[in-house]
Amino acid sequence: MINHFLPSMPVRVSALRALGAYLNIFAIESFMDELAASAGADPVQFRLKHLDDSRARDVVSLAAERFGWADTPSAASPRRDSGRGRGFAFARYKNLAAYCAIACEVEVKPDTGQSRLVRAVAAVDSGQVVNPDGIVNQIEGAILQSMSWTLYENVTFDERRITSVDWASYPVLRFSAVPDSVEVHLIDRPGLPFLGSGEAGQGPASAAVANAIAAATGHRFRDLPLSRERIKAAIGA
Repeated sequence: MINHFLPSMPVRVSALRALGAYLNIFAIESFMDELAASAGADPVQFRLKHLDDSRARDVVSLAAERFGWADTPSAASPRRDSGRGRGFAFARYKNLAAYCAIACEVEVKPDTGQSRLVRAVAAVDSGQVVNPDGIVNQIEGAILQSMSWTLYENVTFDERRITSVDWASYPVLRFSAVPDSVEVHLIDRPGLPFLGSGEAGQGPASAAVANAIAAATGHRFRDLPLSRERIKAAIGA
């Protein structure tokens, strides 16, 4: 992840609530894929090899199984001829809430740099499940919100003011770009404590999308958002 530090701001700034886990997991799980590639290992197997927590291993294994990870081309041999790539990511939210693993497939158009999340499969362990529909809705929403943050959203400004002032000028996910399929699979733990799952999906979704784009294009992106302009510039470089 790239951090831009400006000691002297050209415009007035103030506080903005943001999900720290989203950016942290984007960086951590993107680097996990880089480590797996350096080791010549499958991204899922690489994560399993370095996980001791059985519940973490369970969500990673379930997401990979339901996605059909073993039946699709490996990250070492991405489908660049078709403009598609797959990605994987995992995190336990704040190291104390729900476990979430996400596998996804992304399509990238090399002529424009435009990317789209085609399919996402998530596995979640929130402890004992009380309202399964509620958890599924939370994770589905997290995946779509994270896709919007990761691919589109960016506040723009000039030397005087913010210029993305309305929904026409602020880039955000549109209905025409939503995934074809989003699946959420729950692991119920009867009798175990309830774990918060409200923000468990945004981090893994961002890294899974980034890893899929890297697989599809052969370029690793570390600066958000992963806009079509950045992707097209990298492909054409």
